[in-house]
Amino acid sequence: MIAPRRFLPSISSLLALEAVERLGSATAAAEDLSLTHSAVSRQLKALEDQIGVTLFHRAGKGLALTPAGADYAASIRDYLQDLARASLKIRAAGARQSLNLAVLPAFGSHWLLPRLKDFAAAHPEITVNLSTRLQPFDLLREPFDAAIHFGGRDWQGVDYQELTREEMIPAASQGAPLAPEALLTLPLLHLESRPGAWEDWFARHGVQASHLRGMLFDQFSHMAEAAALGLGVALLPRFLAEAEFARGRLQPLADHYTPVEGAYWLVWPQLRPVSPPLSRLMGFLAG
Repeated sequence: MIAPRRFLPSISSLLALEAVERLGSATAAAEDLSLTHSAVSRQLKALEDQIGVTLFHRAGKGLALTPAGADYAASIRDYLQDLARASLKIRAAGARQSLNLAVLPAFGSHWLLPRLKDFAAAHPEITVNLSTRLQPFDLLREPFDAAIHFGGRDWQGVDYQELTREEMIPAASQGAPLAPEALLTLPLLHLESRPGAWEDWFARHGVQASHLRGMLFDQFSHMAEAAALGLGVALLPRFLAEAEFARGRLQPLADHYTPVEGAYWLVWPQLRPVSPPLSRLMGFLAG
């Protein structure tokens, strides 16, 4: 339910407040908004009267926001950004249906996007929008139809469709396949979201390894770049390793990919009906 109109200020007045807080003066805000100084002052006064709270005070010839005004400006900035993003999405989609996905960056770039090219050709009536998320979040509170998740079925309140299992291979800027034991003598690169990945990989090859240290990264793409620059050995998933091998930037240091725990899933909220665009994507990816 939408709040009563008395709690819904005009966009113009909110823009004026945000600009004053961001730029530090009504004069700068007026220039930013292509308005006169007096117009900005009127918008602020109207907003203050509507809210019933003192949002600013006179400071010489200028205006200064009160603590309440500054807090309110920070809150409405997110609202204005969300409104702008929503308008941009509907403008980009036009009369087409939209499908909003939260994706893991490397998986989105190297596994999902090549498939979305074929999906777009098969379903030109659907516009797919992608945004990056690295960790699970509340899908009901954010404007996504679905998300990509890696791991087990441990995201609460969602349904799952498996996309692909994980397979890993060590890679470096130069070299040839080595015995697993030999890799222990090289600098190993690590991913924040995969603690113990190297230890698990060595265990699957019958090698005892513990407390391994090395450079730490928050994304596969950064780790692959570091490996390409010669900073160490990266343990990469098949979808990224194949792309790097094809480009000639990295070389495999093992003669095969090793299956490991975890899979990539498409997940969507259990409490929200599956939209027709999402249903079509699910069928396409399952095929």
